[in-house]
Amino acid sequence: MADECDVVVIGTGPGGEDAAGRLAEAGLSVVAVESRLVGGECPYYACVPTKMMVRAAGMVEEARRIPGMAGKATVDADWAPVAARIRDEATDSWDDKVAADRLTGKGVRLVRGEGRITAPGEVAVNGQVFRARRGILLNTGTAPTAPPIDGLAGTPYWTNREAVKATEVPASLLVLGGGVVGAEMAQVFSRFGSRVTVVEAADRLLMNEEPESSALIQKVFEREGIGVRTGVNVTGVRHDGGEFTMRLGDESLSADRLLVATGRRPNLKGLGLDRVGLDENARSLSVDGHMRAADGVWAIGDITGMGAFTHVSMYQAAIAARDILGEEGPPAAYRAVPRVTFTDPEIASVGLTEAQARDQNLPVRTGMSQIPDSARGWIHKAGNDGFIKLVENAEWGTLVGATAVGPSAGEVLGFLAVAVHTETPTAGLRDMIYAYPTFHRAIEPALADLSE
Repeated sequence: MADECDVVVIGTGPGGEDAAGRLAEAGLSVVAVESRLVGGECPYYACVPTKMMVRAAGMVEEARRIPGMAGKATVDADWAPVAARIRDEATDSWDDKVAADRLTGKGVRLVRGEGRITAPGEVAVNGQVFRARRGILLNTGTAPTAPPIDGLAGTPYWTNREAVKATEVPASLLVLGGGVVGAEMAQVFSRFGSRVTVVEAADRLLMNEEPESSALIQKVFEREGIGVRTGVNVTGVRHDGGEFTMRLGDESLSADRLLVATGRRPNLKGLGLDRVGLDENARSLSVDGHMRAADGVWAIGDITGMGAFTHVSMYQAAIAARDILGEEGPPAAYRAVPRVTFTDPEIASVGLTEAQARDQNLPVRTGMSQIPDSARGWIHKAGNDGFIKLVENAEWGTLVGATAVGPSAGEVLGFLAVAVHTETPTAGLRDMIYAYPTFHRAIEPALADLSE
């Protein structure tokens, strides 16, 4: 006999946990189904622990910048306190009791196991069936994936999960993939003494960002001793028990460890999506502005293909919960999705890149300024790499995209995200007073530089 409830939430990543809690606090009967850790990838293997790694690596590098700026310094980098902090403060040794108690404390019933849709409004977990009167909310996230390279399968390569759990820094590290995860991890381990080489099939790092961002981060990496190989084809991988060897045509690279950071796949298989007219082989689930994927089915987070970011999942969670509760509210809008790569310098973007805007046949004007040329950048001196790039729709006179690169660029991005989201006229932005001397003041000369 089926257990009756109002909503079944399958997957409790940041958005699923948030939505389940909202619905329960609103008085609905909510069952949350989770086969892994409550809270999802972000607090255990991604956003939180990796930024602890980045913070530690940044402190090491800042200490190395003291000579010529503030005296003398000798740096003895030690990974042990970093690993301990991740284990003790961020993840509780990868135990989700705190998150689970937080969820159940809001009135949510937590069921451990793999959830599968068996009929419209019906979910089975470990032989137990739940019938949802209002519907099903999916937040199953993504998992790391590896390319089909000869010899790679079966080797003890790292993904982001193993990298986060590392208790020691390898003497040498190959990073396959020059996207966000690969770039952040390459710099972290390099700053703690690992000899790192990044291998990327595309012709530049961070392919989803502006070319200027890619060029600058490669310049910084090479200056810090990180090897960068772009536009190369990996033909094979071998692990002999002691080290990895990667073949690049006639050339080979070797290292003690291999981190594979080439992308993620949606966790859709085995969900029974065909029972509600959806395709489990899809790259993502198409949703409307209220997160409806099918009649009585809502989907949020990475599986919607709208950006694999915790902030997008949380944004969608609020919209889905509102819709399930029958409350009015604006539909989702994605013109100003912010994203930050936490390398040093940080690379922060919002909206469209110049290439994306031109692909949409928009009348584009761009403007740039260099952080070292700003007063704050000049004062900062050591570690002041960066720039501001603006992408304007010349017909509308509003920004459709922007990139901030430099120290604290993720914070500078807040101003630009508001401008893109609210479609503030650039004429109005030019008339503003920008605090002196700040990094965000570099936006002002970028506005003045806007040209076709």
